[in-house]
Amino acid sequence: MVFSSLIFLFFFLPVTLIAYYLWPNRTWRNILLLAVSLFFYAWGEPVYVLLMMASIVVNWVVARIISSRDRLGFWVLAGGVTFNIIGIGVFKYSAFVVESFNTLSGLNMSVPNIALPIGISFYTFQAISYLVDVHRGMVMPQKNPLFFGTYLVMFPQLIAGPIVRYETIEREILERRESSADFVTGFRRFCIGLGKKVLIADTMGAVADTLLATEPTIGAIPAWTAFIAYSFQIYFDFSGYSDMAIGLGKMFGFHFLENFNHPYVARSVKEFWRRWNISLSTFFRDYVYIPLGGSRLSRERWVFNLLVVWSLTGLWHGAQWNFVCWGAYYGILLIGERIVWGRALERLPNMLQHLYMILIILFGWVIFRIEDFSMMGQWFSALFGRYGAGHPSMLNILNVLHYWPWFLVAAIGSTPIMRLFLMWCNNFSRGSYALDFLALAVFVWSSLTLATGGYNPFIYFRF
Repeated sequence: MVFSSLIFLFFFLPVTLIAYYLWPNRTWRNILLLAVSLFFYAWGEPVYVLLMMASIVVNWVVARIISSRDRLGFWVLAGGVTFNIIGIGVFKYSAFVVESFNTLSGLNMSVPNIALPIGISFYTFQAISYLVDVHRGMVMPQKNPLFFGTYLVMFPQLIAGPIVRYETIEREILERRESSADFVTGFRRFCIGLGKKVLIADTMGAVADTLLATEPTIGAIPAWTAFIAYSFQIYFDFSGYSDMAIGLGKMFGFHFLENFNHPYVARSVKEFWRRWNISLSTFFRDYVYIPLGGSRLSRERWVFNLLVVWSLTGLWHGAQWNFVCWGAYYGILLIGERIVWGRALERLPNMLQHLYMILIILFGWVIFRIEDFSMMGQWFSALFGRYGAGHPSMLNILNVLHYWPWFLVAAIGSTPIMRLFLMWCNNFSRGSYALDFLALAVFVWSSLTLATGGYNPFIYFRF
């Protein structure tokens, strides 16, 4: 089940909200959230819900033991983290490891065919962060296993994040206070996220997928159009999902941290990753980069730490070498900005800094999107004009000119302009009514689009 589906919008969500608010007791509301979250997951992954329940039990037990913070606690922590890593490793990376070994060794070992449980990367990282924070004394272990389950697999952030740390909602598990103001704000945020996903991301995805299904010989203009569309698709797909998750959280009284902050307005790679998928960036910073020594050691060790972190970041996104290269690509750029061209970049006009980052991001999405390295090289060649500008008839494959208003909407929507507009509306006495009307209009438009059976993938489900 996905948020952008009619069954979720008109059955699961309203029934869950009604049942939730009929229960006046906090304990039963938490248990209800756990039950509906397991049902939500079992709707599409009925077998792997058992894996999820095992993760709840094991991580709850481990946290209860490691709270002692003695030598035993450390080794139990190591065992708990290993359990989580093995789980994600078997399901997500076993085929990748065997295929890579076969390629390097020339052998022909049988490649395991294991389906990837949806959302395993997100809830596994949440479990790891919880165990480490308990051992560090940053949070107290949750005594009630059902309440811990509510935190770990709560359906708003279960499938595609954001990665929610236990410290963020520790008090709200027991002491949250739902309010009509939060509910309305959450509903608005959910509607905006739904619109970003269904109206913008899916439209851009249709353009990108159609053009990228052809050969790179279509020329430079169609190639640039395809990857610009893909850049908008992946941003509005993932940020739209995060908006929906944050909005749903507020509707149930939880306050998740922001996961995106207009990353396409960044002027450096460092700034981009402070704005893109913030929960993942901070996870690797706090649980991998800093424990490795961060930047406190020698330059050589710092470079090593950075490359390790960013290679893992790429690998987290998928069990393919292009994802590893994508992560290493950003790691190398961060090193370059730090010790080679960073000061020169800062002296450039803001417009040129933005242009630099737009090109960096777009080339990064080429590496991210194209799995075959030979084909990737051809698409880069197409971008740089190897196959000519491209005949205008190539764009008629999809009648791309028909979509130019959506490119404009996407470009504006990826800047803070919309947020400033919403804040401006809210400052007027009747501004809240205008925002409610806008949210409902987006909800209705998105629902009608879904009812017609439009293009509706979620990119980050594969991660």
